[in-house]
This record gives sequence, structure tokens and C-alpha cells, in this order.
Amino acid sequence: MNIVVLTGAGISAESGVPTFRDADGLWEGHDPMTVATPEAFAADPDLVHRFYDERRAVLPRVQPNAAHRALARLEAALGDDLHLVTQNVDDLHERAGSRQVHHMHGRLRAAWCTACDSRHDWGDPLLDRPPCPTCGSRTLRPDVVWFGEVPHDMDVVEERLWACDLFVSIGTSGLVHPAAAFVHWSRGDTLELNLDASAGSTDFARSRRGPATELVPAWVDEVLG
Repeated sequence: MNIVVLTGAGISAESGVPTFRDADGLWEGHDPMTVATPEAFAADPDLVHRFYDERRAVLPRVQPNAAHRALARLEAALGDDLHLVTQNVDDLHERAGSRQVHHMHGRLRAAWCTACDSRHDWGDPLLDRPPCPTCGSRTLRPDVVWFGEVPHDMDVVEERLWACDLFVSIGTSGLVHPAAAFVHWSRGDTLELNLDASAGSTDFARSRRGPATELVPAWVDEVLG
């Protein structure tokens, strides 16, 4: 069976990672439009760098949960027949053991040089404008996809959705494009695992409600028999 899995903020929220859709529409007390757009970065790069430096520093304090570990177990069994796509910029899937993770919105632990277009694994602050390891320019920014920017490698994701037998959406609102369209791109069966009862479950052939830490391990056990 060829499976495409999409994970959203809900799976990481159960590890304690804040989401953009918390109360008041704020993320850690910030309007996303002030820290997650190219315009915000141009207007106040120090604010944006400080925000992402703080988020990056927090990552070691949160741990993968049972849902992340279950998906790593599924990958170990299915290999290339599982394509894991995430909207999350954290590294919890990798730390749980997943080896092939498509970060459509980029990675918090990566930096992008806007001068030479190189990308680097990155764990240190960017506020002090460290030099790019490739070209030496001090033009590194967080390698995350902000509002108004194009997610990474959508052509690959679309091809896998067209070819899959099953598309599973885990812990995402189903409101943000292009991920909101994945259920329509899939030509296989569809399943939604979501805590949020307000998500667009009518777009899916099947839906289950509850915590990802319970739903995902149970579903993986079903797949693996």
C-alpha cells in the first residue's frame, strides 16, 4: 500500500509546541503577520530573528510524542511506500526516528542565505547576522516558508498524492492552502485523524476524532496488522 501522510500543528501541539491558531489568533503573543511574512522581515529583521531564535532554542525542551513515534514505526515497515509531509517547522518527526520527512513549510533548524541561495542545518541564533558558510554574506534568514511564499516542492507532493492508495491527514485544520487541497488531489482513499471537530471532515471519506497520541498509534497498528 502506498500512503501519503500529512501532519499539521495538532500533532506537535500534543508535545507542547504552540500553534498559530491559539487563542486570540496569536502565536507566543505575536500576530503572525508581524513575524511570518517577508514584509515583516524587511520592516523589522531584529524582531523576526529574535522570535525564531527563541523558538529554535525551545525545541530541545519538547519531545516527540506517541503519534510521532508511531509514524516512524510505519516508515520503518513501509519504506518508500510511505511519504510523510508536514506543515510543521519543528524536528519532532526526525527525533522520533522518521528519516524521510518533507517539510513543506521549511525547518526551524535551518538557515537560508538570500545572497547565494544556499541552505544549511542551523542550531544557533541568527540575530547577530552570522556569515553564510557558503559565501560569507551576512544575509541568512530562517529557512521557513512565510505567508505569501511558496511551499517547498509541491510538484513532488502532488505526484505522490495522485499515485497513493491512501491519504491520511493528521492534526491539521484543513484551512490553509495548498495543504487544504491535498484531499482533492488524492486519487486514493482518504482518512482524517483530528482532535478539532470544526475541521472540514466532509471532504474525507473517513474521519476519526480524538488526540493524535491515541488515534495515530491505533491506526498504525491497523495498517501493520
